[in-house]
Amino acid sequence: MERNEIISKLNFASKNTLMETLGIQYTEIGENFLVATMPVNESVYQPMGLLHGGATVALAESVGSAASHIFLNDNNFEIRGIEISANHIKSKREGIVTATAKYIHKGKTTHLWEIRITDENSDLISLCKLTNIILPKKTI
Repeated sequence: MERNEIISKLNFASKNTLMETLGIQYTEIGENFLVATMPVNESVYQPMGLLHGGATVALAESVGSAASHIFLNDNNFEIRGIEISANHIKSKREGIVTATAKYIHKGKTTHLWEIRITDENSDLISLCKLTNIILPKKTI
């Protein structure tokens, strides 16, 4: 499947989900990475008018889980996030943040991702780590 087609399918699959609610858009895919963006506005603020850490983590988990689905490329398995950690480095009030998920480990049963969330100036906003488990699909 062509890269642009993969991006289109990811964005289409986000309809009527948290990703759509948060404005997350998948934008780029490479050999071992996936990129998504999210606008920073009142829909993702915490009460002090800053980007909510939970919205940041939702962006990280969305891009890391989608990346596992893409790079596994096997319809016999399902991906589930089992652990995520986030270090919030810098606050953000407006603009766009970009999440880039890159493999740390690609095993048969787990994937470990580093997700760097940066702003328009390439400043690091958050650094996240996501562990996904790969499970066989249950047949009904």
